[in-house]
Amino acid sequence: MRRNKVLSLALATALATMPFQAAAGAGEAARVMGLHGAADDAGRRMEAMGEAVVLADIWLDQTRQYAHIPALSVALVDGDRTVWSKGYGTIDARGRRPATADTIYSVCSISKLFTAVAFMQQWEAGTVRLDEPVTTYLPWAALAPDGRDSVPITMRTLLTHSGGLPRESAHPYWTGPNFPFPTTDEIRQRISSQTPLYPASRTFQYSNLGLTLVGETVAAVTRRPYADYVTSKILAPLGMKDTRPTIPTQLLGKDLAVGWGALLPDGTRPPVKPFDAKGITPAAGFSSSVNDLARFAAWQLRLLRTEKAELLRASTLREMQRVQYLSPDRRTSWGLGFANYLTDGREFVGHGGSCPGYRSQLLIDPANDLAIALAMNTMESARDLAQQLEGLIAARRNAEAFDPPPGEIIDLGQYTGFYDPQPWDREAVVVPWAGGLAMITASEPEPGKNLTRLKPLGHDRFQVVEPRGEERDVMSFIRDRSGRIIALERFGQYTPFRRPL
Repeated sequence: MRRNKVLSLALATALATMPFQAAAGAGEAARVMGLHGAADDAGRRMEAMGEAVVLADIWLDQTRQYAHIPALSVALVDGDRTVWSKGYGTIDARGRRPATADTIYSVCSISKLFTAVAFMQQWEAGTVRLDEPVTTYLPWAALAPDGRDSVPITMRTLLTHSGGLPRESAHPYWTGPNFPFPTTDEIRQRISSQTPLYPASRTFQYSNLGLTLVGETVAAVTRRPYADYVTSKILAPLGMKDTRPTIPTQLLGKDLAVGWGALLPDGTRPPVKPFDAKGITPAAGFSSSVNDLARFAAWQLRLLRTEKAELLRASTLREMQRVQYLSPDRRTSWGLGFANYLTDGREFVGHGGSCPGYRSQLLIDPANDLAIALAMNTMESARDLAQQLEGLIAARRNAEAFDPPPGEIIDLGQYTGFYDPQPWDREAVVVPWAGGLAMITASEPEPGKNLTRLKPLGHDRFQVVEPRGEERDVMSFIRDRSGRIIALERFGQYTPFRRPL
């Protein structure tokens, strides 16, 4: 396995404290080129990202431990490069092999994005049309008639999950312990006996069967096996060497994380048998690492920013990510293969994955040139973790910096570390944050919304600024006779310092 490109906590901390020097060093050249403001903006973005990573690293580690998640990996893309990636926990059954950002996981439904890109490559080539019935390309893919009036099931409705198809092929492949996925021939044999759940274009119904048919369409029009096409036309050009349209079971416990089931009452998890998605591969059969998913996301951000064609035209990718279908209740929106998310007024695209023993999420924020890839080997919600992580990054990006107190230069690093409020709560962490400090319970849900900011007043005193921005009381850091920080004091009560970052 290749060396993991990890921005360690120490490096992230250094990154958080370097931008002012870096910006000053670049400043002269920027002035010469008339780009001083751009250099300042880049420095502030770099500083904000560094401070956010420090807290994100702590938060993910603590959250993983409290949730008893065996292995979790994350990668953060800023622009068209991975700026931070890391693994937590262990990936083998004995708990000895550390997870990294190159650890391989089943990414399940993120597979649909590769299938959608493959189809749209053929759309650009003119071999397929979005509003053509699927039976034009796959005559065998006709569902049983059910007597209801319906418009045709088109390729567009398959990509947007609005075709009214059954969610699955007529096989019990999500049933353990063996997960008997069907072959392509078995899917073909039974599809004519399956009736639509709804008339086409009436409502949203997520369908693995639908995206499987999209993959089969790619194979039909290119006259190539689906796996060969995707590997040569998408994965190889993007350098995604750890991504496959299969699960490499020969690497289980080595490079591929062992999958685990839901948490049991005694705090343990049952192991999950490896599976082969077979005919459902275009919808759910891929494996990948977060570093590779980050490469996939970086390609998208680069394409959108430069508009230089690479695998697809930028206009095609924008069309894929644009909302193409909105459910009647206005709660679900979908592009061409891409899910559309709206969180606190911020718009994202991407996809999640949930297969036996694994969860994953790719979250892309084109407006802020940012992406997060997250994967783990349990059944907890990867989407929740990815969105909470994005909220933390957004909180730092949008934070208004505090001015230093007059006449005093403060080393904020001396206050950072873990503080122990037992028995009242889990340990809290204090980190540098936009000219002051941020304090939060280390495993706090929704960390971006719930952190408390500390505004420096000087002489070890900080004003508490609540999450909604209200300035409250003043708290102090307490030193021993040698000058070391030993506690923080608030309302006359003391919370001991326990350990550094």
